Parts: sequence; structure tokens; C-alpha cells
Amino acid sequence: MTDAATDAQRSQREGLLAALIAYVLWGLFPIYFVWVASVAPFEVLANRIIWAVPFGALILYFRKQWPEVKQVWRDRKMLFWLALAALCISCNWLIYIWAVQQNMVLQTSLGYFTNPLMFVLIGVLFLQERLRWAQVLAVVLAAIGVLYLTFTAGDFPWVAISLAGLFAAYGVIRKQVAIGAMPGLFVETVLLFPFVALWLGWLLNSGSSALLAGDSRITLLLIAGGPITVIPLLMFAVGARKLSFTVIGFMQYIAPTLQFMVGIYYGEKLTQPLLVCFAFIWTAILIFSIDAFHNQVRKAPRFRRREANGR
Repeated sequence: MTDAATDAQRSQREGLLAALIAYVLWGLFPIYFVWVASVAPFEVLANRIIWAVPFGALILYFRKQWPEVKQVWRDRKMLFWLALAALCISCNWLIYIWAVQQNMVLQTSLGYFTNPLMFVLIGVLFLQERLRWAQVLAVVLAAIGVLYLTFTAGDFPWVAISLAGLFAAYGVIRKQVAIGAMPGLFVETVLLFPFVALWLGWLLNSGSSALLAGDSRITLLLIAGGPITVIPLLMFAVGARKLSFTVIGFMQYIAPTLQFMVGIYYGEKLTQPLLVCFAFIWTAILIFSIDAFHNQVRKAPRFRRREANGR
């Protein structure tokens, strides 16, 4: 085996490990928010943003990515897109935290299972993209599952739809900005920092903040919100750089699967309407994933021919 082949295998193993760490951490996120359930959701969010800034700055220093961050402040258009992205992701985080604290982890899981299909829907509605027949079938099945849950249980899964929609919007917005995942997140948290810092400062001044309420366990957990936010994204950035989109695409279902298991572990009831809805979503995802894999396989020979011709 050549040195190049050995290096490629090592790079792929490192990428798989990094992506696996990212998705497992994201999948176990609900446990953290259960641990801080005594703290109001907005205060949990505020601490997550506050402590992500210094920890993110440390990561950027060691990765030598400060030039990317400096570039943003000179480009008003880039700054606008990242501010919009910050609004989407902060709303996503807030709904997620609230849902976990309300024992709605299964709905958060449903939201992130639905997320790839939401990307497809946004592509059709706003980017005039055409769907293959398998993608159409997947979206229709997902819609049937949501409608069944809504009309049978009388409970529209707004948490799942909001999480999927906001994260899909975040992804579309971030595609408008040529910046790495870590520098982008840092700028987004910096833009949110003044607002949450003022609010957290008011809480501290009024003596109603959980951060300094005397419970050292809660204080440490809130501070840990920074690295808990940054580390999975850093691992994902490493994995995405070393792996194909197909592999990353299949691995993304690790997180909602673990969230589903966490919800069951904490005693959430998997009602028949919810189970039927999940069945439709899982079937849609299976069709969607198989179609994506076959499409990637069809494209691969063409790419190899281009590389052989030096294009």
C-alpha cells in the first residue's frame, strides 16, 4: 500500500471518529438540559452564548483562524447574513432547551429526523430546485406523518417543525457566507453576546440569576454550556473536511436516534399517533437516503473520468 493510500485511510478514520463524536454529543444534548432544568430556558441560552465566546476564541487561536473572523467585520453583507443566521440558531436553541425541559425530547428528535426533508422543501419553494421522484415521495410521506399526528392526537408538532425549519433556514443562510464553521459560530455568538450579557447582568444585579445562586453544581454546568456548544461543532468541522457528503449524510441520523432513546429513557410516552408519525418519517428518510446514495454512485464515475482527464 502506498504512503498516499495509507494517509487517505488515516484521514478517513480520523474524520469518522470526529464526526461520530460530534453526532453522539449532539444526540446526548438533552441530558445536559435535563440537568439544568431548574434554570429558566432563556438563562440557559444566555449562559450558553456567553461562555461559548471565550472558549470559541481559544479554539480559533489554536487553529489559527482569526483572519477569517477579521474578514467578516470588513464585509457588511457577510455580517448581515451571519446576524440573520445568529437569530435563527438562537431561536432554535431556545425552543430546543424549552422542549427538553417540558419533557418533549421525542418531538426534538422528530424535528431533527425531519430536518433533511425540510432542506429539500426549502430548495423547492425558495431556490427553484427540481426534485427526483424519490425525494417527492419522501416529502409526501413525511407530510402524511405530521398530518396524521396533528389530526389524530389533536397536537400539531410545532416544536419539531420549528426546530427543523429554523435549522434548515440557518443552513441556507450560512451557504451565503464563505466562512468556516468555527469562525462563523464565533461571529454569531459575538453578535448575540451584548444582548444576552445585558440581560444576564440585570439578573445578576437583581439577585435572581441561577449562575450565582449558591449551587456550585448548577454554576459549573452553566459555564460548561460554552464548551458543550463549541466542541461538537469543532468535531463536525474536522469530520466534514475529511469525509464525503454521502457518509456525513448517513451519520447525521445518529443524533436524533440518540435523542429518541434519551426521551424514552426519561419516561416520555410513545403514543400510537406519535409512533405512526415516526414510522412515516423513518420510511421517508430511508427512501431519501437510498436515493441520495444511488445519486452519488451515479455521479462518481463521471467525477473520476474528469479527474483522469485532468479537469
